[in-house]
Amino acid sequence: MRRILAPLALAAALVGCGQKSDLEPLPGQTLPPAPYGSEVRPGPQDLLELDPQAAPERSVELRKRSEEREDDPFDLPPE
Repeated sequence: MRRILAPLALAAALVGCGQKSDLEPLPGQTLPPAPYGSEVRPGPQDLLELDPQAAPERSVELRKRSEEREDDPFDLPPE
């Protein structure tokens, strides 16, 4: 049983890698039109890039030990 499963697992791993090539629209399909006000139509790689708002970089340094919080002038009790 192991003699059969080992080659099958190896083959499945190799098939999972796949061929990496440039993305192209399906036959009969076109890329979306250029955004309003732009003369350049974005390519497939441009469409796959995330906006900075969609994947922001972490800008907060993690705390390594507990520290006393500073006074927050906007942290007011409800009226």
